[in-house]
Amino acid sequence: MPLASPAQAAAALPTLSAKGAFLQDRATGAKKYGKAADIKRQMASTTKVMTAAVVLNTPGVDLSRKVTISQTYRDYVAAQGASTADLRTGDKATVRQLLHALMLPSGCDAAYALADAFGVGSTRAARTKQFIGQMNAKAASLGMTNTKFDSFDGISATGNNYSTPRDLAQLASYAMRGSTLRGIMSTTKYVAPIPTSTGAVRTYTWYNTNQLLGSYSGAVGIKTGTGTAAGPCLLFAATRGDKTFVGVILNGTDRYNDAAKLLDHYYGSTTASTMKLRTLPQGAQRD
Repeated sequence: MPLASPAQAAAALPTLSAKGAFLQDRATGAKKYGKAADIKRQMASTTKVMTAAVVLNTPGVDLSRKVTISQTYRDYVAAQGASTADLRTGDKATVRQLLHALMLPSGCDAAYALADAFGVGSTRAARTKQFIGQMNAKAASLGMTNTKFDSFDGISATGNNYSTPRDLAQLASYAMRGSTLRGIMSTTKYVAPIPTSTGAVRTYTWYNTNQLLGSYSGAVGIKTGTGTAAGPCLLFAATRGDKTFVGVILNGTDRYNDAAKLLDHYYGSTTASTMKLRTLPQGAQRD
């Protein structure tokens, strides 16, 4: 065989830290890259993309609807040692604010609040269970045949909250369709004035845990996730010109560079080599 030309050598696929990965063209759905694309893995807080999708898929959803924060949500976060939006008991947040609390600081308290508010049932346990059922139904409708949710936030007691890179790319593409969710996922900082139980106003400031945003030219989302079993995970998207790619990194020790290298390969750029990650303020959530 003849030696590869310099152009062919330059086109070699990047080496990734991720155990599973996928990249597809959002417009056509065409697969561009896959690594262990159909191997089931836990997905940690990338689960919350489906949580948001189910809420926004609710017929007649009112983003101005107010949800009162229960102490139960705070107790849950404390017991799990989970990422939090630090929602305070008795505060009355709108659904729109809760979606930002869910997606930016990866608030498991916000996930619980939304599942409780949008699930159907006479008890909190019944409502959250039914909401998770909605998540699984939505996954089935998107053709995510190797995915199962047993959690509204990615914290799984049994390990039965899993997906594959290929399936999650379907979810990522779906999430990019709606302007509301697309706008939330691309926001790096959100300030939310929320009424308290006494009628005062408490101001929350949330930062997006996705450090690809503001670091990689064209990055527009989507969601981080980290767990003991799942490792560092990332659903990501980027748009340059008329080309949008969506991708998945599962259990990648260098997830942001993995994503940047994949995007660079198909954009024909070298951004990853000089990329400096956006710094999160001290005290901001990490996920």
